[in-house]
Amino acid sequence: MKIRFAVYNMEWMKNLFYRDGTPKRSDQGSKDDREDGVRSEQLATVVRTIKPDILCIVEGPDTLKNGSKTASGQLQSWCELHSFADEYRSIQGLISGGQQELCALYRTSKIKLIHDPEKNAKKNPFDQPFLVDTLESLIKEQYKHYRPPLELSVRKKNSPNDEIARIIVAHTKSKGIFDSVDLARYEQLSERNRRKLFAECCSIRQRCNQWLSDKPNQKIIVCGDFNDGFGLDYYESRFSKSAVDILLGDVRSPEFIFKHVLPKPKLNKYGWSPSSSRYKDRITGDYFNVLIDHILVSQNIPYENAMVWNPYPDNASDNVKAIKKNLVDASDHFPVSVDLTL
Repeated sequence: MKIRFAVYNMEWMKNLFYRDGTPKRSDQGSKDDREDGVRSEQLATVVRTIKPDILCIVEGPDTLKNGSKTASGQLQSWCELHSFADEYRSIQGLISGGQQELCALYRTSKIKLIHDPEKNAKKNPFDQPFLVDTLESLIKEQYKHYRPPLELSVRKKNSPNDEIARIIVAHTKSKGIFDSVDLARYEQLSERNRRKLFAECCSIRQRCNQWLSDKPNQKIIVCGDFNDGFGLDYYESRFSKSAVDILLGDVRSPEFIFKHVLPKPKLNKYGWSPSSSRYKDRITGDYFNVLIDHILVSQNIPYENAMVWNPYPDNASDNVKAIKKNLVDASDHFPVSVDLTL
């Protein structure tokens, strides 16, 4: 089965809804509300152009613990506003500790997604603390996912008990430091954030290894905003690893190693290419292109037509260039898509 798969950080999608969960419109409300409505339309245009069968969403709408407002409910209302409701259904995972949730949309005419989180305490459920030796001191430290990764089971439309793949969607620890600190404190916080990022990715990779150990032919997709690349900065050289390296797998278990659907980025004067986002260097003030949104697949999943929907490169496709303003204004990230055979 051919599946158009995509992941998209929609940048604080919660701001596109009123407090009661109603989506904002470009023709109603205050000036700020109308501007949010315009961004909502731009995101919808991007999704409509990609035509995904599965769209994994990072920074989706928030969920309240009392259940009065949910990410999936708001996302479904957003689909109704933009005439997606007949095509897509929304799904969410475990509630995060903040205001940004992990969600997904799936095309109901093709497949079905089920939220299927690990609950066995011995297998470290994503909403529970876990231990990782990030200091390499032979003593494990305790960590916890701030946003529990979303575990999804992909089922055939007409055979809901027939699983064809598993998906993990993640939004791992940001490396950004947003406080005013001196250089010594900056270095301390940078290292702490990086180790937290590594720990979260170790937890995700452990889950993938569990699945593959139980079922070696299991098809697995890991995607999301990992806030890291592979071989892109000083800390990755210093620690001799990156978040993506951890998620790709261990060379001592070659049969478990995943494939990245995109080529390794190349460095140019604007940063890395391909790139899915950019950040402002707090020392130089310059903007730097980075690839931090990723799709990884197990070795038994054929793929083709992988791309970042970044309109700036000269070799960007006509489809991407045609919606340049929507891509640039809708989010501070560009989506990544790929055609998979499941």
